[in-house]
This record gives sequence, C-alpha cells and structure tokens, in this order.
Amino acid sequence: MKKNTHPSYNNIIVTCICGNHINIKSTAFNSINIDVCNVCHPFYTGKQRLLDNVGRVSIFNKKFNNYYK
Repeated sequence: MKKNTHPSYNNIIVTCICGNHINIKSTAFNSINIDVCNVCHPFYTGKQRLLDNVGRVSIFNKKFNNYYK
C-alpha cells in the first residue's frame, strides 16, 4: 500500500441540541452538531407515536368502494 494515502482519524465531539455530547473518531476535523441523538429521539425515549393505518385503509375503502366495482 502507498504511504500517506489514508486520512487520519481525529477525536471529535458530536453535540446534540438536547445537550448530549458524544466523543467519536472521525476523519472530520471540526465538531459536528446534530438535531437528534439516542437520548432525545422518540423511538429510544418511548414517546413514539404509532399511526393507525388499518383504520385509515378501511375508511378509504368505505368511501371509494362503489367507484372501483
């Protein structure tokens, strides 16, 4: 392999808007700001909303059932 062709890994800090700081290794030189992390994401916090798609499909079928026969 050729020498000095691979980028160097740097320790950087990823900062979320909720205030969580994550130390990672990256080829980037600057810190990164993100909108959502594992501390504030609804999936991980248990606040995720589930949509009732079955109910919406049945409403659609009732509404447009006569048009497709």
